[in-house]
Amino acid sequence: MARLPRLSLPGYPHHVIQRGNNRQSIFESAQDYQQLLDLLDGNARKCGVAVHAYVLMGNHFHLLVTPQTAEGLPQMMQAIGRRYVRYFNDRQKRSGTLWEGRYKSTVVQSERYLLACMAYIDLNPVRAGMVERAQDYPWSSHGHYAGLRIDPCVTPHPIFWELGNTPFAREAAYAEMVHAGINPVQRQALTDATLRGWALGEPAFVADLQSKTPRRLSKSSAGRPLLTRANS
Repeated sequence: MARLPRLSLPGYPHHVIQRGNNRQSIFESAQDYQQLLDLLDGNARKCGVAVHAYVLMGNHFHLLVTPQTAEGLPQMMQAIGRRYVRYFNDRQKRSGTLWEGRYKSTVVQSERYLLACMAYIDLNPVRAGMVERAQDYPWSSHGHYAGLRIDPCVTPHPIFWELGNTPFAREAAYAEMVHAGINPVQRQALTDATLRGWALGEPAFVADLQSKTPRRLSKSSAGRPLLTRANS
């Protein structure tokens, strides 16, 4: 079966996963993490992509982004991928590929899944046993939303602003949501949708998206009901 083209729809949040080839490490030092963040920040601005959340893990990274144009996301990922591989290979005196093929991505329904996807991203280091709390991991956007630091790379989505009327209220509400975590079914839905390229949302949302693109968005043409917004 021919693989589906990657989905990139302007104005919608996309969950993106890029993995190292054969699960190899893509970072060897703090400088490497910072280099990728700098590339993300610069190319997101250049390509008109808002970065809502990110986490850089040892052998992969996750992004939650909204492109302004259909070309913005693939252009950004291509620029980051090529420049980071060149940097990493030069630094490690190696050659060849670094990535496990092309990046994976899908559109998520903002009202139902955006906050769940942010928590999913923030909790990656906790699930991996790297830290006990999301706020203890330095290479994610969680610190920005928890009020621990200002991250110039991050642009909060309007859904985040609905968590409270003041910065403190929003930070507290979001920190509590991440602390509570998301249930395994929600986590699996976010993973599967992204790896398979299916749009993640209610049937009406998927059907509306389908009217905007000839690219198939779900196993069944009308989509299927999934999960509610994560708050557990």
